[in-house]
Amino acid sequence: MGISLHSYTGLNQCTGSLYELDDYGISNSLVLKNLLLPAFTLGIRPLAVIVQLSRNSLLEVLSMDYIRTAHAKGLNKKIVIFKHALRNSLNPVITAISGWFASLLAGAVFVEYIFAWNGLGKEIVDALNNMDLPVVMGSVLFISIIFIVINILVDLIYMLVDPRIKIE
Repeated sequence: MGISLHSYTGLNQCTGSLYELDDYGISNSLVLKNLLLPAFTLGIRPLAVIVQLSRNSLLEVLSMDYIRTAHAKGLNKKIVIFKHALRNSLNPVITAISGWFASLLAGAVFVEYIFAWNGLGKEIVDALNNMDLPVVMGSVLFISIIFIVINILVDLIYMLVDPRIKIE
């Protein structure tokens, strides 16, 4: 008969994970509070850069001639900002967001290992510690496929945002 840490501390064996088991290990439940700190760790730096880039890009577009022309025609300020200025200022922001996905995927490896989540990142670190190179190569191949799919989706988003971009 082993000593159960849960009976003394009230903590599950999977404390900090995204899923927590009940006392009997029969059912698990999603615990979103354990998602806050890893999400904050991964997202705070890219969020700050993207907000600053969005602001600078929007201010640059708002000083252009066609925005002044739209105001002179008597268009509502909200229509000018959302329909004309925001759509034209999103191209550099989308480019920056697509570039940050690579760092987020790489950062997810470390965040999973630090927060002891069982995922692809922890599997990569364990495989590197055990010199299991086929697992490392397969994991890197899988992450690169995800990155390629994200870049294709970003190119499709460019078409939605900017009507000048077409598929040929």
